[in-house]
Amino acid sequence: MNRIKHIAKYIIIFIVIIIFLFVIINIIVVEKANKYQLNKKSKIPKVEAIIVPGAYVYPNGRVSEMLQDRLDTALEIYKNNKDAKIIVSGDNGTVAYNEVDAMRIYLEKKGVDTHVIFMDHAGFSTYETVYRAKAIFKVKSAIIATQDYHLKRAVYMARQIGIEAYGVAADKHTYPGIVVYKIREYMARTKDFFFVNVFKPDPKYLGKAIPVDSSDGMMTH
Repeated sequence: MNRIKHIAKYIIIFIVIIIFLFVIINIIVVEKANKYQLNKKSKIPKVEAIIVPGAYVYPNGRVSEMLQDRLDTALEIYKNNKDAKIIVSGDNGTVAYNEVDAMRIYLEKKGVDTHVIFMDHAGFSTYETVYRAKAIFKVKSAIIATQDYHLKRAVYMARQIGIEAYGVAADKHTYPGIVVYKIREYMARTKDFFFVNVFKPDPKYLGKAIPVDSSDGMMTH
């Protein structure tokens, strides 16, 4: 019986430590990212790139409401930062599913020059999106456009890998299932904290460099 009590005590201590780390890591990520989150009153800094992380695209090629809001926010930023390139980064893991092409088409229909749009076909996760922005597109400074719940992690990771990153929240609607997204985000922050600070794994795909400051976006189409 005493042995069982000892084991139970150690299990409880272990759980408490995990919860403590979980909470502390989330606080660190949010607090750091908040320093670089822009709002309507903020002066928009001049940057090399506007990064738009992918989200769901319907089978007919139509972007989801969440992704549309990210793209519309990127367009608003671009109007005041015409020298910036736009990196659309998402899942194009199969021929049948292509987030980045749908994003490119949406932006082109809104009047963005196709040469300005850089397509990251292997942005399968937020970590891979920011990693590849630095490693492939050689981005030194960027504004990330995504929903607020997701923005903290994206900006934090970009900063940790050496990008002068800022964030603009793209919350233009109330999204179905947003509570679930927010809960998952707490876990994702913890995972990516260790990814960007400790393990630093390579993305699934890398490739040759295509610097945004000296290349044509058509090279990525």
